Amino acid sequence: MRFLFTLLTAVFLGNMVAAATVGDDGLHIQPWIRDTFKDLQEDLAEANAEGKRLAIFFEQRGCIYCTKMHESVYPDPELSDYIDENFFVIQLNLHGDLEVVDFDGDTLTEKHIARKWGILFTPSVIFLPEEVEEGKTAIQSAVAMMPGAFGRGTTLDMFTWVNEKRYAIDSDEDFQRYHARRINERRAAKE
Repeated sequence: MRFLFTLLTAVFLGNMVAAATVGDDGLHIQPWIRDTFKDLQEDLAEANAEGKRLAIFFEQRGCIYCTKMHESVYPDPELSDYIDENFFVIQLNLHGDLEVVDFDGDTLTEKHIARKWGILFTPSVIFLPEEVEEGKTAIQSAVAMMPGAFGRGTTLDMFTWVNEKRYAIDSDEDFQRYHARRINERRAAKE
């Protein structure tokens, strides 16, 4: 009986640890998500000053795929540390009313900027270059976009691919080939 009680307690506490923290707006909270004024030019300048890449996370209240990412993927220490060390992350609400100033100067609510950029799914992560051409929007300037929930390996590979600027390397290794190579390398390392 004591064993059963210990087992049930461990399962209960394990589930409590796995639950991601959610803010009043229904969006998940991570220590590496920045609370900014949502002026993308300012956010990009701050990211550059810190030697980091700007990433915009679109999420929404009740999104089961966002929850999956925040409970099962982002808590991985290697991934979480990598994001924290290399990315300046801001979070936007797909249905939110906070004002966002786009790179082209438009000031729109989160929900209207989502429509302007064609964001339909959450989570979606938009990765920006260090410099954005004048008059371009964030989505026009993006070097990559990760639409949807993925596993730890795919997510880490995407963040690494962007951070290492592999999108700019003139080769036949696009993200899919890069990711396949990384999968094979991880498998070989386990053998």
